[in-house]
Amino acid sequence: MSIKPVPVIPSGPVSLTGKRIRLGRLLDAETGSCRIVALDHGMTSPIFLEGLTDTPARARDSVAGGANVLMLGRGMAATCQEAYSNKAALALMLTASAAGRPSGSSITPISSVEEALRIGADAVVVYVALGGDDEPDMIRYLSAVGEACDSYGMPLIAEAEFPNAYASRDSVDSSFGPEYLRRNARLCTEMGADIVKVNWSGDQESFASVVSACGRPVVLAGGPVLGDMELLVRMAQARDAGAIGYSVGRNVFEHKNPEAMTRALSSIFRTKTSATDAASKLMKESEGQ
Repeated sequence: MSIKPVPVIPSGPVSLTGKRIRLGRLLDAETGSCRIVALDHGMTSPIFLEGLTDTPARARDSVAGGANVLMLGRGMAATCQEAYSNKAALALMLTASAAGRPSGSSITPISSVEEALRIGADAVVVYVALGGDDEPDMIRYLSAVGEACDSYGMPLIAEAEFPNAYASRDSVDSSFGPEYLRRNARLCTEMGADIVKVNWSGDQESFASVVSACGRPVVLAGGPVLGDMELLVRMAQARDAGAIGYSVGRNVFEHKNPEAMTRALSSIFRTKTSATDAASKLMKESEGQ
């Protein structure tokens, strides 16, 4: 990971006001929930995922289904602008995954807080993978972004995820567990994250311990493609363990009915719908296509 100096402007009341305003777009005023659909997998997946072929359509589906934040790279932020402008917040990805290396993927900085401001983003996103040889660089980069975000009044969403979270469409290496997530999530908080996205830790009790260790609003990552019921049960358990929302990609844009799936996910956090009821409504809506 190559680290470049991050320009910093003096912080003060103006930057604090800017961060509060932008956080107000990320966090639903009525429910306090944060409902993110991640459409940035063209920069993270080692293979192209067919669900992203028509990304503007998936953006429209997501907003119609109740997502209030879209996670995008600069290219798709411009392409999908009509789908989300004045309808959902934009979270700009600042990192990509160099997934084609024989030695394995590496997190690569690709954008800046300044660019996010120029294009009207409401947050920036950094993927945080720990445990590898580049961990010191990862920490330095995250810290620099956190400092810039405080100076410019830009919310930071840190993805405290497993290093191999995007290595496969359908599975994640189980050798990483709750203690990795607890450490990663807390480090993200210490570096200035305003919202932390984490992988599922395996059960509700351990996930609650991740939320507690983090000390910031937590959203649950969708992870690999799952069955509808398994995903919705996981989301309801995360909600009951303290999560304020979701950040889901593959399980939305690879679904046969992305809008209905987004609606089901959103209902769990907006109206405290049970996983069973959300799944039932999802099935009826999908069958009625």
